Amino acid sequence: MIRKLISYLILIPLGLVIVALAVANREVITVSFDPFSAAAPAFTLRAPLFVLVFVLVIAGVIIGGIASWLKQGKWRRAARHTEGELRAARDEIDRLRREAATREAAARGTAPLPLRPPAA
Repeated sequence: MIRKLISYLILIPLGLVIVALAVANREVITVSFDPFSAAAPAFTLRAPLFVLVFVLVIAGVIIGGIASWLKQGKWRRAARHTEGELRAARDEIDRLRREAATREAAARGTAPLPLRPPAA
């Protein structure tokens, strides 16, 4: 409940700022991708300024997310390795408990019958 409230307290003002930015920057601008010819560029893009800003912000978020994901690779690898060790340790604990139960039953003289897989 509190998490939703905090999210709303952040998202509603952020949404209002984004809408205000879009309304205030509706002018169409020309972006040239040709650094050698300013008079007759090979490729230009005409779009409202807020579209360019939003595209650049989204691209920055994606690039930052990819960089963060790549940087955290060693931690994900360590977590997978630790999970494998934990799984092996639990398997060994289960095996040792079964052996201890079998030995205890044999010491009491009531050894369980070994189960065999069904014949095919």
